Amino acid sequence: MIWLFLLVPYAALVWVPFYNKSLPELFGFPFFYWYQLLFVPVTSGLIYIVYRRIRDDR
Repeated sequence: MIWLFLLVPYAALVWVPFYNKSLPELFGFPFFYWYQLLFVPVTSGLIYIVYRRIRDDR
């Protein structure tokens, strides 16, 4: 059931009209870019959490 955490970044990034805008900007980057870049560490963290939980269950 922990595998469902991996759907979070997929669901957040697959719906492009949600983040297809330029405002708000962060450090000069339009929202479109920094929203996607935000999910690089988020996805890595979720993969790590799922991996640890599955590894500990065995």
